[in-house]
Amino acid sequence: MAVFYRKLPRFEYLIPKTLEEALTVLKNQKESAKVFAGGTDLIPQMKRREIPVPRCVIDLKGISKLDAISFDEDSGLKIGSLVTINALAESPVIRQHFPSLFQAASSIGSPQVRNRGTFAGNICTAVPSADSAPALLTLEATITIKGLNGERVVPIDQFFTGPRMTVLKPDEILVEISVPTPARSSRGVYLKLSSRHSMDLAIVGVAVNGVSEKGICKDVKIALGAVAPTPIRAPMAEEMLKGQRITPELIDEAARNAITQCSPIDDHRASQEYRCDMIYAMTRRALNQVFAQ
Repeated sequence: MAVFYRKLPRFEYLIPKTLEEALTVLKNQKESAKVFAGGTDLIPQMKRREIPVPRCVIDLKGISKLDAISFDEDSGLKIGSLVTINALAESPVIRQHFPSLFQAASSIGSPQVRNRGTFAGNICTAVPSADSAPALLTLEATITIKGLNGERVVPIDQFFTGPRMTVLKPDEILVEISVPTPARSSRGVYLKLSSRHSMDLAIVGVAVNGVSEKGICKDVKIALGAVAPTPIRAPMAEEMLKGQRITPELIDEAARNAITQCSPIDDHRASQEYRCDMIYAMTRRALNQVFAQ
């Protein structure tokens, strides 16, 4: 499919030095301003005229203290909104304690995109195929949002409201992603199906995080991307596994159940039927990897 770009439209470009300055501009500009950190999604959208031309574009890269990754056993993982996708993928902390986040970050875009784009930005675009979302859903992450009137914390499963839609208000900014420390015996995985792995959007994305003891499933979270208007959990499939002895037959049954909780579309990348087949195959594969003895 050919994509034709036009020149960027004219707009005011602002680089605030503090979060308060950025929030003040947003408050004054109302809905005529757009915020970005990496710009890997916003700039192409503007070139293709897929969104109304903003009066001003606010670059958050000049704000300090939002580009840090920190981890503590008690308080968990904190990811600043300016942390690049590549910084997350190369973090020893992420590789050791959050393998599904490492796999998700490594599968996003090209090296150029991962070096420029931010992990938080991948969430804020709110596309159903966002690679970051399923892993964060299985890890029960929370999103810290700030505005001039205060701060609020939103669970990740309440953040997405529709395709390219979130609970973020026009005068608010996502400042941090928080992930609780996983159980020591937990395992996590993110699997992505696409034509060229990281270079393309996910046709189907599956994340699983689980804990087992002596072959019994103590806890499991299953999340799916690119198969519904928003990234989703598969709670019915999860309940089939919790408290049960893990067998190939039970995993197969849970993977088939995951299909019933999805509403995939037909598009140029894959048919609905193919996506349903892949939901089953990839969920089964992910569960087998997590609960392998």
